[in-house]
Amino acid sequence: MASAGKFQVMTLTDAAAERVRELVESSDKNATGLRVGIKKGGCAGMEYTMDLVDEARTGDDVIEDKGARLYVDPSAVLFLLGTEMDFEVTKFRSGFVFKNPNEVSACGCGESVSLKEADLSTFAR
Repeated sequence: MASAGKFQVMTLTDAAAERVRELVESSDKNATGLRVGIKKGGCAGMEYTMDLVDEARTGDDVIEDKGARLYVDPSAVLFLLGTEMDFEVTKFRSGFVFKNPNEVSACGCGESVSLKEADLSTFAR
């Protein structure tokens, strides 16, 4: 797989970093960070996955941002390149929100997306 080189795959807003830190600190399984990936599913074809983990897997892209640690699954890197992860609280829900430039479309519920691989040439400038 092509590597993103020196580019950080994802960034976190202050709210997302704070929420990741809270989840890690309150974890009962000695978590060190949050693994982010994608899987096939949902009405638009793909869903974001998130799991608390205690260590990186081989190939994970490890991101340290604002005191929070993300492990990006290697199969998801090209789909997540350039993504900003936010955490929003509204009257009806709270959760992580992905502002992903590789998103082609999303379903109405906001839980499922259609993604394309990032064009690495745009990062090489």
